[in-house]
Amino acid sequence: MPEFVGDKPLWIVSFDKDGDVDSVDADALVAGVRQRELTDLIVFSHGWNNDRSKAVDLYQRWFGKLDTLPSAATRRIGYAGVVWPSERWSDEPIGDFAPAVAPTGAAAARRRESVPAGSPTLDADTLQMLKATFPDGAQQLDRIAELLGTERPDPGTIDELFRQMREFSIATFPGNTDSEGPKDNADSGFPAMLSTNNDAAEVFRDFAMELMRSGVDLDSAQGGAAGIGDIFGKVLHGAKEALRALTYWQMKNRAGVVGENGLGPLLGRLHREFSSLCINLIGHSFGARVVSYALAGLPDGLGPSPVKSVTLLQGAFSSFAFADPLPFDRNRRGGLAGRSNRVDGPVSVCFSSHDGALNNFYPLASKVAGDNAAGAHGDNPWTAMGAVGAFDVTQVELRGVGDDYPFTAGELINIDASDTVANGQPPFGAHSDIVHENLAWVVVKASKLDTP
Repeated sequence: MPEFVGDKPLWIVSFDKDGDVDSVDADALVAGVRQRELTDLIVFSHGWNNDRSKAVDLYQRWFGKLDTLPSAATRRIGYAGVVWPSERWSDEPIGDFAPAVAPTGAAAARRRESVPAGSPTLDADTLQMLKATFPDGAQQLDRIAELLGTERPDPGTIDELFRQMREFSIATFPGNTDSEGPKDNADSGFPAMLSTNNDAAEVFRDFAMELMRSGVDLDSAQGGAAGIGDIFGKVLHGAKEALRALTYWQMKNRAGVVGENGLGPLLGRLHREFSSLCINLIGHSFGARVVSYALAGLPDGLGPSPVKSVTLLQGAFSSFAFADPLPFDRNRRGGLAGRSNRVDGPVSVCFSSHDGALNNFYPLASKVAGDNAAGAHGDNPWTAMGAVGAFDVTQVELRGVGDDYPFTAGELINIDASDTVANGQPPFGAHSDIVHENLAWVVVKASKLDTP
């Protein structure tokens, strides 16, 4: 039985890490669309959030905003929420999606908050969650947890942490990248930050510095001391953050697998069963990558695409994913180059300058390698959709409910949502501040739900 948002059904469809869909969920969705004779299905994928209840809560509240907005009486609308195995660290707020009132004006842009650093160790809940999410890397995770708990770390501790992270990455790599950066990492199985050419302490120190720049007080965690053990203690905080970035890198790649191998084929099945059904996709964070790679997984020969719009909210994947060619390597193209023409409507890329997770930490894993050669126009190869938008497309400001947008079928449009997606604490900022009516209105206009 579906859940409901108002009088509209909400089906939850689960996928495993390989993209295999729960057949019971898929059959229930197909049966429900048939029984209710839906004209429109809106599909939403969460980002890094392994808790099904939190994903459902997001869908209830986000679709609740959408449900209050005008739609044509002739539209019979249903909702579907994707659940896929994405890790959630227990020491971070991402995934809570708490309602927020955004700050306004110049003061909001200047305001800097500071939060005390937590422990550099992995708590038991986080370790178990990571091992459940990455079972092939359980051995390395156990050793990494031991090393992060070292009371007096030394250079040998730091070097072993670095090696264990590289081995963890190779053991768990799902094999799906965006072709971002000067070198594709698809064959190596680990991001550039873990290169054997890098100095472990320098890499971890860069992450520690980014924590401090984003508003995390590491000095209080060290008691204000400056001895060699305390310096390496700060490096341990950076090492923990590097592990977090590494698991996100793996999760980003998994999101592509789930989208291409799972969601895309399911959308193809829906189109075969209901050729006139209009499907609209929404994704937050890594979920934006899930729904984008679903375009790559659509079966060939469908005729007019069943996907009528794609809306990406704080997308945690490469700004260059749709680029052709890549501006910093004109012999290569983005992993989704040409896929926007599989949308019979617009691809809306909503981004915010207040997203600390994407503006600060997303690019760091590659930038610390010292290998971020820019293209001819000075483009940073490691920028995220949700931080700056997609590369080289039309940009507009996020507008109010009732306003129009210059949408074009098969084309991307950047929507600067910084004035709305603005609330959140360091170090991740406004990454999860997405439950807003004017963001829901983007979907209404992109999918033409207000048009008979």
